[in-house]
Amino acid sequence: MKHPKTVLSALAAAALLALGAAASAQTARIANQGDALSLDPHSLNESLQLSVNSNAYEALVGWNKKLEMVPMLATAWKQTSPTVWRFELRKGVQFHDGKPFTADDVVFTLGRIMVDGSDMKSYGTDIKETRKVDDHTVEIETKAPQPILPQILSQVYIMSKKWCEENKAERPVDRRKGVENTASFKTNGTGPYHVRERQPGVRTVFVRNPRYWGKVEGNVQEVVFTPIANAATRVAALLSGEVDVMEPVPVQDIARVNANPNTRVLEGPELRTVFLGMDQKRDELLFSNIKGKNPFKDKRVRQAFYQAIDIAGIQKTVMRGASRPTALMVGPGINGWTEAQDKRLPYDVEAAKKLMAEAGYPNGFEVSMNCPNDRYVNDGQICQAVSANLARIGVKINLQAETKGTYFPKILRRDTSFYMLAWTPSTYDGHNALNALMRCPDEKTGAGQFNLGSYCNPKLDELTVKIGAETDKAKRDAMMKEAFKIHIDDVGHLPLHQQTLAWGASKKVELTQLADNFMPFKWITIK
Repeated sequence: MKHPKTVLSALAAAALLALGAAASAQTARIANQGDALSLDPHSLNESLQLSVNSNAYEALVGWNKKLEMVPMLATAWKQTSPTVWRFELRKGVQFHDGKPFTADDVVFTLGRIMVDGSDMKSYGTDIKETRKVDDHTVEIETKAPQPILPQILSQVYIMSKKWCEENKAERPVDRRKGVENTASFKTNGTGPYHVRERQPGVRTVFVRNPRYWGKVEGNVQEVVFTPIANAATRVAALLSGEVDVMEPVPVQDIARVNANPNTRVLEGPELRTVFLGMDQKRDELLFSNIKGKNPFKDKRVRQAFYQAIDIAGIQKTVMRGASRPTALMVGPGINGWTEAQDKRLPYDVEAAKKLMAEAGYPNGFEVSMNCPNDRYVNDGQICQAVSANLARIGVKINLQAETKGTYFPKILRRDTSFYMLAWTPSTYDGHNALNALMRCPDEKTGAGQFNLGSYCNPKLDELTVKIGAETDKAKRDAMMKEAFKIHIDDVGHLPLHQQTLAWGASKKVELTQLADNFMPFKWITIK
């Protein structure tokens, strides 16, 4: 019998055969460790899904290759009063089905992201009302002054009101419940590509949109996007020429990919911060041997976990140097980050043991930990290392690592006691992380939508609201620093690191690597 690692799964083999058959001068074959779980742009606020869908859908504003804000479906915007933004919409734009893009679609979309089933509610937290002025003008009124509203809307992709109504897709489907609708499998945006074929977990084929209003810098007419979860299979597919681009390249294979005469690795810092969260709301943890109380409600336990994690060891052994340990929930490149605050508590097992004893757990306890194994760089291995670290202070971790397709619905239901997550602020501003990850959860407004352990400090909430409305940069940055200090002092989460991007590409391919890990197909050229 062959060793399991030498045998391709039937699924992977079929995908690679399909890739080979699709190869042509203007076809880009792209592989990723995971898949977009849905084509509905409002069903899951996850970077890979947003990146894939951004090739078919567009927002009012976007970002160029330097991550500078640029017009997209809006050509101009301004504040007409402290709480009102006016957006002038691009004329002559059509959706994939030929329907014209108008203000009705903007009003509809900003309502759609706030209904049950949407994973994008945190983007509309500050919006009071969206009004149609005429077919190509909208006004968005906010609950308080919001100086960075255009940035906030940069990942709210506009959908056709008429198409959604015709296809019974007026509401996003809830990924937590595994529900799907037409928008899960078909695209109808204004972007440069639309989906011709969708086989979830196998492949998704994009083709150029002949009605596209904008310029496509690259020459790619077709993109075959294929999830290949197995890292060795993904690397082999690149080295053999069966795929043109793949990510991530495992850190241990970077030198091999660079040594191959036909391939190279594009490396760079990523804005994403990887962290661990803990259930701090329930009176008794769902998955622990401690009954009648919740150890994570005690700051001493949270700090003990923090100081028991050998982050330098993880950086060296698991990440092979391709990470930057962090004390903050945001990293360099995000407004609000400062080097002065980014100082981790020392790794100190004895101090951690003492804290556990003071909290009443001298012998530790048992708890389950949920992790993905195909979403972040070496995510499963990181969780294994954390589990081994925590064993030194008597904590027995029951590690449950699984594919993101089942992982995200589970933790987004808050069906977890201890979990891994990572976050890239879509606005490149710290307020985004405060609002989505650290505010007390409020299902109605979308605040704290991804604060899955329900950490809560009213003072941080108060500051986050003030930061959102403050127009003076110095005052705003000072309040952000204060809010981050509260979270640090509370040990609200356990920040780990910012990972390094590593994309593998054929030397025949020209593409742009962005620090937010988005991959616009319109910038890809095959020579």
